[in-house]
Formats: sequence, C-alpha cells, structure tokens
Amino acid sequence: MDDQPAEWLMKRNCSMTPRQALLVYALLCAATLGIALVFTLRGAWMVLAFALLETAAVGAALLHYCRHALDHERVLLDGGGLLVETADGARRSQVRLDPGHARVDLPDAGIRTLVVIEARGVRVEIGRFLTPSGRLELVRALRSALRGASLLYAPPGRSL
Repeated sequence: MDDQPAEWLMKRNCSMTPRQALLVYALLCAATLGIALVFTLRGAWMVLAFALLETAAVGAALLHYCRHALDHERVLLDGGGLLVETADGARRSQVRLDPGHARVDLPDAGIRTLVVIEARGVRVEIGRFLTPSGRLELVRALRSALRGASLLYAPPGRSL
C-alpha cells in the first residue's frame, strides 16, 4: 500500500442546502400568511387557521429534509487503517478497520443491497446513496486499493 491516502465520499443527492430550504420556507410562510391575513380581515377567519396548519405541515417536512440533507458516508484508507464514517441525521459513527484483514463484498446486485466491509468480526454496510452500478464501482475501487494490504480482498470464486 502506498503512502497516499485514498478517500471515497458518498453523499445524499439533495437539491437544496438547509440554509436554502430555510429561506424558501420563510418566503412561503410570508406569502401564505400574508394572503391568509387579507382574507381574515375580510371576515374569512378560517383561511388563517388552514394557512397556519399548512405552514406547520410544510415546516415539519422541511425540518426532516434539513436533518438529512447533509447525510453522508466516507471511507478513508491511509496508514492508520480503514476508517468508515457515517452521518445519518444527528447520528454520527466512526469505525476503524484493519485493512490487512478487510474483505469487501457485494452480496448481489439488487437495488437495496449494500456494500459490506468486514474485518476481524467487525461488519460495516455502506453505499446507501449510490446506485447499484455505483456500488459495484465502489467495490472494485475498494478491492483495488486494499489489494496491497488485504489478505482477503475478494471472496473465492467471485469476480466483479
């Protein structure tokens, strides 16, 4: 294995950052509540109640979106080992694996099948944000990078 670290970063495909989502929500609330206020002043007070309900529902949906907009998985192979980091909402985890005993596998090419990295009894599943072909490419790249350090880089009888 060379001294150059190898890194793979897989992120959720999101069209807006949390800051942009907050700005969109503020503009939507201003427009909705402004229109509702006009109707309320004309005697249709129920419009304001439904506008408040609508903005609360949209706010809850955008809150969920913002919590997961920055989700990612990161794999770093350097001299210190194989580091797998995951971020899912507020949960963050790091697992350090021994690259000399790491095995990378993709059980099948199904849509929901994740890449499995296993070393010394520790098992990590990654690739949630990749397409099936992207997972296959990740397996090939990881196996290639681990080939110099790993004793078990590919399961017997299997070629990807």
